Amino acid sequence: MNEGATIPPVSVTAMDGTPVRLSHLPLPAVVYFYPQDDTAGCTREAQDFSSLSDSFAAAGASVLGISKDPPAAHATFTAKHDLSVTLASDTDGSVCDAFGVWGEKQMYGRSYMGIERATFLFGADGRLVRAWRKVKVPGHAQAVLDAVRAL
Repeated sequence: MNEGATIPPVSVTAMDGTPVRLSHLPLPAVVYFYPQDDTAGCTREAQDFSSLSDSFAAAGASVLGISKDPPAAHATFTAKHDLSVTLASDTDGSVCDAFGVWGEKQMYGRSYMGIERATFLFGADGRLVRAWRKVKVPGHAQAVLDAVRAL
């Protein structure tokens, strides 16, 4: 997905099982993808976005985290770590495909398919303002908040 692109007309599933159409998110919107609930990096990222949730709201931005984990796993993850960020499920992978974040990864010399940690910032007009690929977690949520504030 390139800068200037509009939010794809795709849906994810909220923790309560209801569909969430990404094109209906309040704008500006931050959409971040992460590999798996309750792993070290993903937990830290969700905690970082959660700790800044009031600041994102004050800046007028919505934040949505997406992985392929099922809604029940998101609910457990959210409760366990007292998260305030909204999480949603892309169980069929269609949203990951639309954003181009599903692909081959490597860990410890082993190749496998998975979600690339990536974040997308959509402006008030619904167009992609900035994309962060191959995200490193430390300081990332703050960098995204700084970009939102600069809109």
